Amino acid sequence: MKKVSFIIPCYRSSLTIGGVVDELRETMSALSDRYSYEIILVNDFPGDDTFEVIKKLAREDENITGINFSRNFGQHAALMAGFRYCSGDITVCLDDDGQTPADEAGKLLEKLEEGYDVVYAKYVHKQHSAFRNFGSKVNELMTRLMLGKPRELYISSYFAARKFVIDEMTKYRNSYPYVIGLVLRTTKNIANVEVSHREREIGTSGYTLGKLFGLWLNGFTAFSIKPLRLATACGGLCAVAGILYGIYTVVKKLINPLVPVGWSSTMAAIMFIGGMMMLMLGLIGEYIGRIYISLNDAPQYVVRETTRQE
Repeated sequence: MKKVSFIIPCYRSSLTIGGVVDELRETMSALSDRYSYEIILVNDFPGDDTFEVIKKLAREDENITGINFSRNFGQHAALMAGFRYCSGDITVCLDDDGQTPADEAGKLLEKLEEGYDVVYAKYVHKQHSAFRNFGSKVNELMTRLMLGKPRELYISSYFAARKFVIDEMTKYRNSYPYVIGLVLRTTKNIANVEVSHREREIGTSGYTLGKLFGLWLNGFTAFSIKPLRLATACGGLCAVAGILYGIYTVVKKLINPLVPVGWSSTMAAIMFIGGMMMLMLGLIGEYIGRIYISLNDAPQYVVRETTRQE
């Protein structure tokens, strides 16, 4: 019998997390002949009563462990905390709002048993808002171009992974965890399985435009040097364009000496090149800043309390 660890990052989910846990219990009771389970609830927003609900759930069920952060560290940090507390042969990550169907976890487990290392849920019809769907498309493009994700692979927050994948991911101790990047650098033996996606019944998404932008920036600066190579290529193109424009200006002046050298075109070229240089310097500064913060041992997360007796 294999043990399955369910990890659920919680963010202002006091009204929804109980239903997700109940659904998981029912699902695993139907699979009790093949799997045992544990549920790890990581509270990433200590400013409301979510952890009180988690503690109540943990008192009622010894299979539930609650982890309470000292402040908001983000979904990926919450997942990393769950990875370090879990003990299952298989780990399944899902959301706290009920949109990821907990009763279809068996589909991920069955697909994983076919020999894959990681299985991601694929939604045929997503019930997210237009803003979240746009964010998902940008994230998909970023992971494909920067992290080498196969085009046909669908990435979501609902996935199952084998123990060796989780063990390898927990070796990452830097300040900016990005779970998708950690998965892709650990294994390419990844598959999709189709599941349904529900409409959100309570509350709104915790991802704002700023958080999504920070997540994308974290993804390609922490796990890829392609932006730096792109900066080098842009710098080379600008240099070539400047040389060609200079040759064009000289030839034009030689052919027709009366043609005035344009002040506006000169300023346009200076502004373009100057803007590109500032953009590339800012990108390099982002890398250097993250290196500096990592060298200072900034924590991925800080646990205030847990419901588990260590």
